[in-house]
Amino acid sequence: MKALCWQGVNELSVERVPDPQILNAQDAIVKVTMTGTCGSDLHLLGGYIPAMRAGDVIGHEFIGEVVDVGSEVRRHRVGDRVVVCSIIGCGRCRHCEDNEWSLCENSNVKPGVTDLVWGGATAGIFGFSHALGGFRGSHAEYVRVPFADQGAFAVPDGVDDVSALFASDAAPTGWMGADLGGVRPGDVVAVWGCGGVGQMAAGAAMLLGAERVIAIDKYPERLAMTERHVGAETIDYSRTDVIAELKERTGGRGPDVCIEAVGLEADSSRPRRLYGEVKQRLGLELDRPFAVREAIYACRTGGSVFILGVFAGLSDRFPLGAMMNKGLTVRGAQQHGHRYIPRLLDLIDRGELRTAHLATHTMSLDQAPKGYDMFKNKKDGCVRAVFRPWA
Repeated sequence: MKALCWQGVNELSVERVPDPQILNAQDAIVKVTMTGTCGSDLHLLGGYIPAMRAGDVIGHEFIGEVVDVGSEVRRHRVGDRVVVCSIIGCGRCRHCEDNEWSLCENSNVKPGVTDLVWGGATAGIFGFSHALGGFRGSHAEYVRVPFADQGAFAVPDGVDDVSALFASDAAPTGWMGADLGGVRPGDVVAVWGCGGVGQMAAGAAMLLGAERVIAIDKYPERLAMTERHVGAETIDYSRTDVIAELKERTGGRGPDVCIEAVGLEADSSRPRRLYGEVKQRLGLELDRPFAVREAIYACRTGGSVFILGVFAGLSDRFPLGAMMNKGLTVRGAQQHGHRYIPRLLDLIDRGELRTAHLATHTMSLDQAPKGYDMFKNKKDGCVRAVFRPWA
């Protein structure tokens, strides 16, 4: 089959790889109809996520058709249209039973790297390095889906493929930030980043009853998309002091909930960005936490900060003093998508959650290297490139 393979830092190619096979009785094989890019994939391209190997198939957000099932699969049969969570969860361990699916104790079959780097193992993720299980990703014609009864979800007939696609990762990730960030009716919420996850976090905050949602970015097309499709206020961080602006808009208090949806390659003013990039390349720090720092300083006393962006290791100048003395609650996680996807599909079906607008560029899998170049470099207003392996 055809698949998009990581070949080295900033190097991708479409190759022929072996078709996936049923390996365990709880597996399913899914024929991929659509698969989307994600900001966290860019960390793989940049070489910031450990344990990538040449030839690894990337991608983790996808929808498709079930074409084969293992003997113990009960909830799906051949022909079902399913959206698959990017996180792989067994459904039986302590964390899965507590709805903390990205902490699954059984799905990461190669936990040595995360044990060493993070002090503990986390769940497996499709197409996200051998540190997270070494599973083949979704930028391919077919994917093996472990624990299919847990991680694959039937798509309602009234939901089109493009809308359902983002229930795989972007929408549940954003919803988790608003939910576990503690958004309550009447809150003021600030979201750093107007990519797919940031827009979904802003939309989730509004649906959970926030009085005001303010999204922060610098790209005009993303700011305009967030205003038009989500209905949030926006701030262009390249034109103003974000912390001062947020204080002014909230009567001097700051937002009740701050959601960081950028990750380890965050942007900043040119001197600070160059300083951060040099430290990354020299190995003095693995992450550039500009947006996290800003969120902590901007948040009101006693407020909540949730970190949705992917981070890999160590960060310099983390504002621990501000976090402690302001009495902030700071949380973060890879997405616990299994707990949210059924609800999100229902919201999409009812027209209460809009996702299809994120797919700004749709193309064949053969064009995927070009799609990633557009996505990474924000060419032609690309918010998400979506690939059709069978086009």
